[in-house]
Amino acid sequence: MTGTARDAGRAAPRRAPATWLPAPEPGRAALVTGASSGLGAELARALAGRGHDVVLVARRGERLQDLARELAGSGPTVHAVPCDLTAPDQRASLAAELAGRGLEVSILVNAAGAGAAGDFLGVDRERQVADVRLGLEAAVDLCARFGPAMVARRSGAVLSVCSLFSWTPVPRMAAYAAAKAGLLSFTEALHVELKQHGVAVTALCPGTMPTEFMPRAGLAATVATMPALALDDPRRVAERGLQALARNRRVAAPSMVDRSTTALLRALPRGLLLGVLERWSPFPAAAPSAARS
Repeated sequence: MTGTARDAGRAAPRRAPATWLPAPEPGRAALVTGASSGLGAELARALAGRGHDVVLVARRGERLQDLARELAGSGPTVHAVPCDLTAPDQRASLAAELAGRGLEVSILVNAAGAGAAGDFLGVDRERQVADVRLGLEAAVDLCARFGPAMVARRSGAVLSVCSLFSWTPVPRMAAYAAAKAGLLSFTEALHVELKQHGVAVTALCPGTMPTEFMPRAGLAATVATMPALALDDPRRVAERGLQALARNRRVAAPSMVDRSTTALLRALPRGLLLGVLERWSPFPAAAPSAARS
């Protein structure tokens, strides 16, 4: 058999597109969860600024309406859809609502997350379970709902907001860190599965950001003592995340500090790292509170 004959039976290697982000199109929108504040809101702003119609999803309807009015002035169509993503029936209703509006999801941003700081057994059981449902189960569900259409179109993108905590167990914030670790693992695996179908999947792993999440977790004092260099700016994180998604990066740490911290967390022996976190934990051992976006 000649070389030409042999090559005829082989599929040509797929060239990576110039950008993996789908272009804005009528009837298609970027869905952003956790969009009522913080990084979720900044990601929605960044996508609207790129011309995408946007679906804003979170529990706080008034906040969503405020952001929708802000973004609508820049041109795109913005849909505010209040939804408690911890509830499977509400996730199903969200999908039905979008179908009823004639919308397809071209970009899915899983930015919703919650944290309860304090000793695990001192935090309300239902609160802990809800945190895992929001941070992991909801993202898996939405990817399963909207991913098949992306694959069928051979166009789409998924950005999942993980954390530096994705790389290590975190005493006194155990459920939150576990959910973020699970989300990172899921997102990395999905990246491998979907890239052959033209769909980008990226895990964004930022560090500490001065958003509403922190004071609601009882960590305002901790953030106030951190040097500015150690804090991530949510607007910059959003831009870096979308840039990484456009290149279909598997994992993206938005700053040099985040990349250095990630390398350290992965290199340190787990026992040593847990000992350090036990002794110098920034999280309260008692009087836990919850934060959610």
